[in-house]
Amino acid sequence: MFSRLKYLTVGSRLKHTLSSVYFPCKAFCSTHEFKSFSHQTLHFLLEKCSSMRELKLLQAQIILLGLNNENLTLGKLISFCAVDDAGDLQYAQLMFDQNPRPNKFMYNSLIRGYSNSDDPINAILLFRRMICSGLTPNEFTLPFVLKACGCKSAYWEAVLVHGLAVKLGIGSLVVVQNALMAVFVVCGLIHCARKVFDDITDKTLVSWNSMIGGYSRTGDWKEAFCLFQKMRERGMAPDGFTFVNLLSVCSQSSDSDLGRYVHFCIEITGVKIDIIVRNALMDMYSKCGDLHSAQAIFDRTQEKNVVSWTSMISSYAKHGSIQVARQIFDQMPGRNVVSWNCMISCYLREGQYMEVLDLFNKMHNSKVVPDEATLVGILAACSQLGDLVMGKKIHNHILSNKRGYGVTLYNSLIDMYAKCGPVGTSLDIFLEMQEKNLVSWNVIIGALALHGRGLEAVELFEKMQADGIMPDGITLTGLLSACSHSGLIDMGLYYFDRMSVIYKVRREIEHYACMVDLLGRGGLLVEAIELIGRMPMKPDVVIWGALLGACRIHGNVEIGKQILKQTLEMEPHSGGLYVLISNIYWEAQRWEDVNKIRKLMKYHGIKKDRAISSIEINGCIYEFMVDDKTHQISSSIYAMLDQLTDHLRSAGYLCNNSSVVFEAEEI
Repeated sequence: MFSRLKYLTVGSRLKHTLSSVYFPCKAFCSTHEFKSFSHQTLHFLLEKCSSMRELKLLQAQIILLGLNNENLTLGKLISFCAVDDAGDLQYAQLMFDQNPRPNKFMYNSLIRGYSNSDDPINAILLFRRMICSGLTPNEFTLPFVLKACGCKSAYWEAVLVHGLAVKLGIGSLVVVQNALMAVFVVCGLIHCARKVFDDITDKTLVSWNSMIGGYSRTGDWKEAFCLFQKMRERGMAPDGFTFVNLLSVCSQSSDSDLGRYVHFCIEITGVKIDIIVRNALMDMYSKCGDLHSAQAIFDRTQEKNVVSWTSMISSYAKHGSIQVARQIFDQMPGRNVVSWNCMISCYLREGQYMEVLDLFNKMHNSKVVPDEATLVGILAACSQLGDLVMGKKIHNHILSNKRGYGVTLYNSLIDMYAKCGPVGTSLDIFLEMQEKNLVSWNVIIGALALHGRGLEAVELFEKMQADGIMPDGITLTGLLSACSHSGLIDMGLYYFDRMSVIYKVRREIEHYACMVDLLGRGGLLVEAIELIGRMPMKPDVVIWGALLGACRIHGNVEIGKQILKQTLEMEPHSGGLYVLISNIYWEAQRWEDVNKIRKLMKYHGIKKDRAISSIEINGCIYEFMVDDKTHQISSSIYAMLDQLTDHLRSAGYLCNNSSVVFEAEEI
């Protein structure tokens, strides 16, 4: 019985297929040599195949009939798997590897498949294997190899491929020149792309679109529109891709007049306005500040996709309408990871870090898998909130998923641990990283500076140079800050003097601020003032604020009084500056001056910015201010604080109130 069922699943299915299918017998016979009628039929069915399930059934029949060594049929199998949207590139590679002598058609199919995949480098490697096998590439090979070169910005590989094309006599074919032009555009060599474009004798629509797209990519709206005008003069009708490129350059330049002109051209030319064009129009209007027009196009779009919804969310968020953006997000019928990332980045940009974590929890509950961009955003929120518990959860998620995460994510991890406290963990992650970039070094040096571990920061800085990484302005800011927080005056002066001469880094106002802070903390107030006098730029409030802070540390009222006038001219309504000078007077017991500052603040209606503290209990973060009674159990909290205060007093602890100046209600 089972034997009969077996034949029904293979043999009788083949018999049924062969008896029921219609195919043009004469056309096939005149073109190809087939081994049998069944072979011819299977070949025809492969042409009509629409899914991997169908393909595998046909492949089973091919094997059953002993046709699995026929290159013509095997080539069709590989072609479907590699090129068709319903195919499977890995399955195509498996069949390709099982063939001892793959032909040119098989190579071309697989190269084309890889050039359109997430791993285009495999197309280049396969092309090299093809050359080594003795097969000569043709006009169906080289365009896709060049496309792969463009995806990986492999300029020199593209030059070699083009040289081979010229040698083979196909370098002047428009398909090859279009592909070469695309590589130059990706590599930022727009002048080389234009030279290739001008040399094309019979330009196709792809040629024009590629060149206009190149200018759009570089933001050169003048050349893009000049080329568009020439295109129309030559009688070449634009398509949707032409207008998308033009709308993109309008978005970059925020030129609403040009954008409306393109919109008008779309209407009068009768080009089909598909979802891609509509999304480009929405993006252009929103980036030009015309949210009303963007919303109108969004409302008129019948079949919105995820890009449409995400574009509108981003538009409203960038213009400060975060609540409207959230409403649109909540109305989305289907959200992917890009949509969630867009909303998370909106909250991050607005500094609403609690909402970021709340949204991430909802994303997790929706079974949407976060990608690297999501995790970077969540770690940034944890850094700002000091939420070490959530930060550790993200770290565990990274460790449990064996994905090839990039260096950016590990840089975010280092930053999170440093800002949440355990800088030792930051250092461990940094030392274990296989790949480090300049940002990695900057983050860890800044982290050590934040925790006052100046000598370790200096050691890493020296190791960074030994590894061949040249510092930039951010590196030196972190290094000078580390010297400042650790009292390394001589080292700070040493590196500051070497900045422009040795490291070729221009001294910016941030570097001068670090040096003023370094000298001020060390009690060298006169030297700090002299440095300010030598600055090539006008000192800002940060510079004077650093000097004021040093005056407070060392009780130098006279210099602080001289600085006050200049700082208040820059920021006359800054409560922080008034409080700082008040602290200096208070600690010097100059009560009359303290009262003058109070009256001055009251007269100008200036209030001290109320600081917010936070504490995490059982995974929840609670925020509070001075004398805050908003919490539902605030009476119990204050009762416990009173008990702790009494206990400290009974233990002989004497509170030092010399640095406690103003309570919030006094200002």
